[in-house]
Amino acid sequence: MVAVPLYDTLGPEALVFIINRAKISTVICDKQDKAEKLLDNCEKNLTPVLKTIILMDPYDSELIDRGSKSGVDVLSLKDVETLGKNNHQRPVPPKPEDLSIICFTSGTTGDPKGAMLTHENVVSDAAGVVKTFESVFVPVPSDVSISFLPLAHMFERVVQTVLYSVGGRVGFFQGDIRLLPDDMKALQPTVFPAVPRLLNRVYDKVQSGAQTPFKKWLLNFAIKKKCAEVKQGIIRNDSIWDKLIFHKVQESLGGRVRVMVTAAAPISPTVLTFLQASLGCQIFEAYGQTECTAACSFTLPGDWQTGHVGVPIPCNIVKLVDVEEMNYFASDGEGEVCVKGKNVFSGYLSDPEKTAEALDKDGWLHTGDIGKWLPSGVLKIIDRKKNIFKLAQGEYIAPEKIENVYIRSAPVAQVYVHGDSLQSSLVAIVVPDPEVLPRFAEKLGVKGSLEELCKNQEIKKAIISDLNKLGREAGLKSFEQVKDLHLHPDMFTIENGLLTPTLKAKRADLTKFFKVQIESLYANM
Repeated sequence: MVAVPLYDTLGPEALVFIINRAKISTVICDKQDKAEKLLDNCEKNLTPVLKTIILMDPYDSELIDRGSKSGVDVLSLKDVETLGKNNHQRPVPPKPEDLSIICFTSGTTGDPKGAMLTHENVVSDAAGVVKTFESVFVPVPSDVSISFLPLAHMFERVVQTVLYSVGGRVGFFQGDIRLLPDDMKALQPTVFPAVPRLLNRVYDKVQSGAQTPFKKWLLNFAIKKKCAEVKQGIIRNDSIWDKLIFHKVQESLGGRVRVMVTAAAPISPTVLTFLQASLGCQIFEAYGQTECTAACSFTLPGDWQTGHVGVPIPCNIVKLVDVEEMNYFASDGEGEVCVKGKNVFSGYLSDPEKTAEALDKDGWLHTGDIGKWLPSGVLKIIDRKKNIFKLAQGEYIAPEKIENVYIRSAPVAQVYVHGDSLQSSLVAIVVPDPEVLPRFAEKLGVKGSLEELCKNQEIKKAIISDLNKLGREAGLKSFEQVKDLHLHPDMFTIENGLLTPTLKAKRADLTKFFKVQIESLYANM
């Protein structure tokens, strides 16, 4: 049996495509409306392979009749559990080479690709990560992890594999990210897998809480003192600074976090340094992608330098290869990150063409990311080979590199950088942080609702100026800086179709969604 995560937010065409491509005969879903979507497709004879739908929540009996007309059994999860109880089977353990999961990435363009991962892939990646930090953290049965990342996210699945392997527990959040602090307090997790977007919010909240110059000075002084300890390898949460200043932020995460891993996007060194000081727990940064199960590199215990993604984990090797068109050469210690090892996937399901693009004949996975070896032997991700485009004068632009710089701006929650070969400059769509923007606006003497603030020209100018300042500090060239932006009050989400299930921007959809605003920005230049 192979698990295939399905998302209703992938859109109706992708749903039909995945069910047929993966020949899915049974789908388990939570709510009735999702089952109805599946039955709509069955009635139109779009998914003849689908034979059984299992529902977790209560549902109307008409659904059973509707299903039977299309030759689909509709069952409740309770019925299936009873069926299993009354028909015990001897377990058949999988072999390492058996498929464990097919993860469909909702590609930013074209049909989704189904990455095939074996049990060996998943176990070797989980073991490689545990081996990396075993000198300072060994998972035990009393460990508890909080699960709030999508379950189609291999990072989340590997964390759960590690916990289940030692008999630990996993608590699932209520489903609303705004209620995560309540869930954290109730669950009191010891293991916290996080993404930079969430950690940026923790950082912004603490920073904006320090209202007076004295409080700001005290906070920065405390961070400095704790960072000095971290550099000496002292990780604790019982210092005078923890009792005076950091206990609140520790309690907001439940008060028992032993280890935190951040992945899925680059985290700002400033935020990471702050977290190392304030949380008093081991914090690691991982880098990888679905195609190498999750992680392929991991920061080492004792290396508290920020701004890199550590060393290759024990189950894989990493090399850099030339990307001539972007002037990156392996002889200079720069190039496309390529990974080979037991955690590298076997290819995309029934898609030899896309598989050949990702995996070369020697089994190296080409990630599309540009890396650089630092003198200490760690890897730094410096650019992106995919999603690059040219501006009118022929300069190459890697928008994600720019977005990763701009996201450090306090009033910015999300940012999408846009440009094309017909234009000579870049523009951006920025979603402001609803908690930070009002205070940011107040300093400029502006008040109003979020929607009103988004329309205010003065605020827009101040944000552009902040972005350009961050860009200069990060060494962006002048043509890599945005010249104008549109402030949008609503977040990009999986639900509104602007983020993939792994929380990456769906660039083609964002371009379509903001077509009018983008055209207007260029027209007014």
